[in-house]
Amino acid sequence: MAIKYTKNYLDKIESLFAESDYMLRYEKGNFKSGYCILKDTKVVIINKYYTLEGKINTLIDILKELDFNPKEFKNKKNQDFYTELQQTELKL
Repeated sequence: MAIKYTKNYLDKIESLFAESDYMLRYEKGNFKSGYCILKDTKVVIINKYYTLEGKINTLIDILKELDFNPKEFKNKKNQDFYTELQQTELKL
């Protein structure tokens, strides 16, 4: 699956977080990696000044790191989308 760098694609990724236990926030911060994951409180913070492409790439990286269970998503489209994302290789 090819990554599309559009607002709609970002919305689809954000909907995965909305269905998960993790809260996604965009804030300014001095994160060396551009993001911060607070696993104990299940909060993911992304640098709000990232470009659209940067936000999408970062969120895909985080999704792979957190390793959600697609069966926990209520929306079938989100289950399928998450499975496709897991097989996607980022080309940086």
